[in-house]
Amino acid sequence: MRKITFGKAGIALLSLTITATAFAGFGDLLKKVEESGKQLIEQKTSTPSTSDSTADSSLDYNTVIAGLKEALEVGSRQAIETVSQTDGYFSNAQIKIPLPGQLQQASGLLRKFGLGSQVDQFELSMNRAAEQAAPEATEILVNAIKDMSIDDARTILNGPDNAATEYFREKTSTRLTELFRPSVKTSMDQVGVTKYYGELTQEATKVPMVGDLAQNYNLEDYVTQGALDGLFTMLAAEEKKIRENPAARTTELLKKVFNF
Repeated sequence: MRKITFGKAGIALLSLTITATAFAGFGDLLKKVEESGKQLIEQKTSTPSTSDSTADSSLDYNTVIAGLKEALEVGSRQAIETVSQTDGYFSNAQIKIPLPGQLQQASGLLRKFGLGSQVDQFELSMNRAAEQAAPEATEILVNAIKDMSIDDARTILNGPDNAATEYFREKTSTRLTELFRPSVKTSMDQVGVTKYYGELTQEATKVPMVGDLAQNYNLEDYVTQGALDGLFTMLAAEEKKIRENPAARTTELLKKVFNF
């Protein structure tokens, strides 16, 4: 089988496609990469060029890898933008940060005893802190994409629905936790998380069978972990768009483009 390379014309076409779709959806952007690859393959199959046939195949390979990285970066930015909006966490049942530990289990009882306002204020404040801290993740995730090796990219393309998310989790969790914690603390101070927690637990001591549940939780760790879990959940949702409609065809075409 004759080896297909894209050459400068192909690179330019793919680059224009990526640039033009920089603000498209995560799945849409990767689909553009797929369509560009298909167009380039058809062009090279029907009208082979001497200059193209002698082009550096590794450059073509890296160009398509760049397309994947571009798609991942756009998806990551979209996930961060989504969770960092007002109610990005609070109004999303999938990632909303609930009351910690046994307080969540007792929330219904607390409401029955007239503490619904305190419960709501405390829960809202934790989610507001996560929303404010979320943009801090952008640089770390983008750097993880830039540092992605060819093997990493191949693993993501051939991997399960959450392969990219797991890559991010492995490469960034420790650094994100270190970065998020002080940002979360600052946000918690700004929105009054500790204040609302104190008010809730103070009133909870008056409720039968609930007072001893108001433990001294490490709220910084709790909100930090909740914020990161929510972010990775949204990253996985963005990644899923890559795998859909139609996942197999996209993967097979990219395999041909990458020549593996």
